[in-house]
Amino acid sequence: MNEQFSDLTTKLSPALSFIKRYLTFSVIILFLASYAFLVYRINTLASREPTDDEITSALKALPLPKVDQPTINKIQQLQDQNVQVQSLFEQARNNPFSE
Repeated sequence: MNEQFSDLTTKLSPALSFIKRYLTFSVIILFLASYAFLVYRINTLASREPTDDEITSALKALPLPKVDQPTINKIQQLQDQNVQVQSLFEQARNNPFSE
């Protein structure tokens, strides 16, 4: 068994010396390749536009706000009661771009 192991180590010693010599270079190349792949992948994902079907399905999933009739009646009642608020509403209707 020891003879087979020593035989194996003598056969692998040139390969091990080659690996030791270029280990740092190989690790650097591997790191740079993975970094380049990540930059490329981020660029493709950042520039991707959604399709029309995706936009439509996202818009359908949004709940639409609803104001019920009693709330509208209450707002109109409060508007009629307060003269200052009523004048603000009238002013906004007449000139919506004023500040």
